Amino acid sequence: MAQTKTSWVGLTTREAKQRLVKFGPNEIVQGKRFSGLWSFLLLFRNPLVFILIFAAVVSGFLGDRISAAIIITIVLLSVALDFFNTYKSHKAAEALKARVMITAKTLRDGQWVELSLAQLVPGDIVELFAGDIVPADGVILEAKDFFLNESALTGEAFPAEKLPGEPILLGTNAVTGNGLMRVDQTGAQTKFSKIARDLNIKQSTEFERGIKDFSYLIMKITFALVIFIFLVNALLKNTILESFLFSAALAVGLTPELLPMIITLNLSKGSLAMSRHGVIVKKLSSIQNFGAMDVLCTDKTGTLTEDQIILVKYVDAEGKPSEDIFAAAYISSSFRTGFANPLDVAVRHYKTLDVSGYRKIDEIPFDYLRKRDSVVVEAQGKRELIAKGAPEEMLKVSGSYKTKHQPLTAKLLELLSAEYQSLSRDGFRVLGVATKPVPADLSVYTKVLEEDLVFLGFIAFLDPPKKSVSETLGRLEHYGIEIKILTGDNQLVTQKIASEIKLPVKGVLLGPEIEKATDHKLRVLVEGMTIFARVSPEQKRRVIQALQKNGHVVGFLGDGINDAPSLQTADVGISVNNAVDVAKESADLILLQKNLRELVDGVIQGRKTFSNTLKYLMMALSSNFGNMFSMAGASLFLPFLPMLPTQILFNNLLYDSSQFAIPLDNVDEAELQKPKKLNIHFLRKFMLIFGPLSSVFDFLTFFVLLFGFHLVGSQFQTGWFLESLSTQALVVFVIRTKLFFHKSTPSRYVVYSVFAAITIGWVTGLSFLGKIMHFTPLPASVLMSLIIITVFYLFGVEFVKDKFYQKVSG
Repeated sequence: MAQTKTSWVGLTTREAKQRLVKFGPNEIVQGKRFSGLWSFLLLFRNPLVFILIFAAVVSGFLGDRISAAIIITIVLLSVALDFFNTYKSHKAAEALKARVMITAKTLRDGQWVELSLAQLVPGDIVELFAGDIVPADGVILEAKDFFLNESALTGEAFPAEKLPGEPILLGTNAVTGNGLMRVDQTGAQTKFSKIARDLNIKQSTEFERGIKDFSYLIMKITFALVIFIFLVNALLKNTILESFLFSAALAVGLTPELLPMIITLNLSKGSLAMSRHGVIVKKLSSIQNFGAMDVLCTDKTGTLTEDQIILVKYVDAEGKPSEDIFAAAYISSSFRTGFANPLDVAVRHYKTLDVSGYRKIDEIPFDYLRKRDSVVVEAQGKRELIAKGAPEEMLKVSGSYKTKHQPLTAKLLELLSAEYQSLSRDGFRVLGVATKPVPADLSVYTKVLEEDLVFLGFIAFLDPPKKSVSETLGRLEHYGIEIKILTGDNQLVTQKIASEIKLPVKGVLLGPEIEKATDHKLRVLVEGMTIFARVSPEQKRRVIQALQKNGHVVGFLGDGINDAPSLQTADVGISVNNAVDVAKESADLILLQKNLRELVDGVIQGRKTFSNTLKYLMMALSSNFGNMFSMAGASLFLPFLPMLPTQILFNNLLYDSSQFAIPLDNVDEAELQKPKKLNIHFLRKFMLIFGPLSSVFDFLTFFVLLFGFHLVGSQFQTGWFLESLSTQALVVFVIRTKLFFHKSTPSRYVVYSVFAAITIGWVTGLSFLGKIMHFTPLPASVLMSLIIITVFYLFGVEFVKDKFYQKVSG
């Protein structure tokens, strides 16, 4: 194809720019880019906004130009506030994503450079190593022991070898070896993108589903009330237009239209706070799950240990050092390719041997069934296979010991097993090393040759536990998070590490036991286990699924090629910035350092984000909903509207503005100590208690204004506007905490925003500014009565709140 014409020096920068314009960015599905103007205009799609604009146009047409101007002004202010905050949140999220951008090593202008995947174009030459994501559809140009995991496309669990000339596809990832590819198709033209577009699957979190249910509940209530009030007012009292305007304004007041923006603000604020603690959020909605997480599954290497692996011993069956063992391990580590194995690095760094007399012939990459890798080398015309891997697996395929002439007897097996167990109990990670002469006339060497090996002995590594991890585990326990270790290592090493870091171990489950267990039995077993040892990637995934089916919100921390399935399965996939590409791509959150301490700080931020989102929901269900319900009720018996449509909209604008600071509010320590889930049943109970309670005080206000001071029309509307705004805004100080309100300190931003909204409302309502919206100044006695009613309302809510939380678990 013309677009893939290239050369072995790659594309020039100029050619690449031209092709980027022609084919677009290399994104799986062409995402909608954030456009300021377009995003602002999209905010007008809200049906309520349409209704208000239509109402303003009709008002102006009929001569009420002041009302029309006020409605248009308030709508524009509300949309502008929404856009400003959404735009800020989007930019912050984009900046965070850029910090963990996945790149590809690409040939441009004859030089290898690291480019973001989005910048790749057809014709680019890309170098791939184990752990890299195949960044586009293309063809292999060169390959050396290059195996791909294609399970995302084919469902096949075992890696497939790719040879020059064969096609490779986006959505796969390199497991072993290295290769060069030419990019043929990018972005929406790739097969993976077409599949994603056809399926159009979007996984929603539990929190998102809860918010959807909550929105449906509010929508039903709003629709029923608005239709009822419109019909009553239109038929019995006012003109069709006035009733329509009143009903539209009432709908605005009833609807928590700020909910999407409050959630976005909360999540963005949370993601920024988490970034300061070393946690980068790729998917904003995952913050809610992060806060709800009650089980964290993790490997031990680098998380519980220092991730500074050093070679300590190379010993035989009797525990005696043997240079032959080290020499074989060193040759294997020197010639092995594929993903960077820290054990091979530790062998090479221990000391240097001269391997110039050896030539690598072939390699049999590591896989999680064999649990070993092999290289075939040639020296002095003779070829030898050198294998190293899990000792129990190595012993299964060994037939002799040290030399071909010494059979691996039962006594020797017992000695070797005892030495292996002893090393493991001391906390060493252990590999077995074996060799075997192989024929020199073979063109390809396969795992079939890995039998009847000559077992040489063990190499033992040490990765000491982190000094600070015990304190961190205590914090995790304090916040209700249980640690479970999922590791490919054996149980003795893992138990030793657990003991040193003071992690209580309830039980140990091994990979073979997981393999035999049914899904139902595994659900029972996982609850009583802390360590899952010698587990394969598929077994890790089964453990996570079993925990999820038991009702847990599960986080998984991984950074390796084999961790991708578990990262995708977990409720919260967590990786690290130096992880392989496929792990970072699969994760929801990225740790800048592989450290549980940063993880705990991130969990706290996640719970703060959830708590502040919940505050807004509870506000909408108490004062906001109660006041609007009161307005609907009052319109049935009052000979005039309890509040004019423009006054309702102004009230709503001020109230909404006071809520912008909720994402910045402080959260009580008690609210952070346990994982939280969105409970719609709890919210419904809250609404049925605190909504009517708000209405009781509203009707008290009506009674005082109407019968105590004999206020009607504009004066009545002004009085209730002031009381309604005050109770709606001030009740946040009571609802924001389960404690008595004076025992929980709100953030200064919440205090400023609430009192600013009330001040603007009262100054407007009682001064010459209010004339434009038909407000009338009131006597001091009326104002004092409104203040007293507001104070009694706040203490009433405080009293009922205390009783409510004693009976209902939130």
